[in-house]
Amino acid sequence: MRALDIAGTGMQAQQTNVEVISNNIANLTTTGFKRRRAEFQDLIYQNLRRVGSNSSDTGTIVPSGAQVGLGVKTAAIYRINEQGNLQQTSNTLDMAVQGNGYFQVTLPSGETAYTRDGTFSMSPNGEIVTADGYLVQPGITIPNNATSVTINPSGEVQATLSGTTAPAKLGQLQLAVFANDSGLDAQGDNLFLATSASGTATTGNPGAPGFGTTMQGFVETSNVNVVSEITNLITAQRAYEMNSRVITTSDQMLSTLTNLR
Repeated sequence: MRALDIAGTGMQAQQTNVEVISNNIANLTTTGFKRRRAEFQDLIYQNLRRVGSNSSDTGTIVPSGAQVGLGVKTAAIYRINEQGNLQQTSNTLDMAVQGNGYFQVTLPSGETAYTRDGTFSMSPNGEIVTADGYLVQPGITIPNNATSVTINPSGEVQATLSGTTAPAKLGQLQLAVFANDSGLDAQGDNLFLATSASGTATTGNPGAPGFGTTMQGFVETSNVNVVSEITNLITAQRAYEMNSRVITTSDQMLSTLTNLR
């Protein structure tokens, strides 16, 4: 009975759907997190009567045919890259990107990773680093005698040094943008790697055409909408229950068949 297998694929699909939703809810307060959405496709069809085939020797054609679908499969889990809210932290080195772009981070392996999480700190050497101590490119060092640090919307880092009044420029932050943000490979720790699907990174100064601006003293919150996620969770649960009901009904039909005398 096909219904058993078909309903089984439906339950597996809704299980994946619930896992995606649970991950979204779990990251409700994760800085820079982008919610995911599961997309599904129908499986292949079994032709009981092929559409367009000849139904007689005179050339008459079957207008619609008879196809039975064999279930559902997970096609993709998309990342929704809409802007999250900006939350003020008043931390000097915290930064948020308003608009397009990712901060560039150098991993211990030497690879360049990309992140929207601008929760930055200072290393023992005075370099701007992530919460895990990874260097934020291009590797800007803040002197020990700096009394204040300013990062303007165009990513220019300036510091006022002890005994001086005019700020000194320390470096220029750059952002990276991609043709297909959804093609980035999530690594955990709010980091992404470029792939052939995302395309190569295009870098530029914040505020340039096609690039967002940097906001000092802010971080970007998660873009998860808890009301939408709970609604989606209820829908997935009901779909799971209906597929399980199909399996129960199919089992009862098979039981009826085996009890025939």
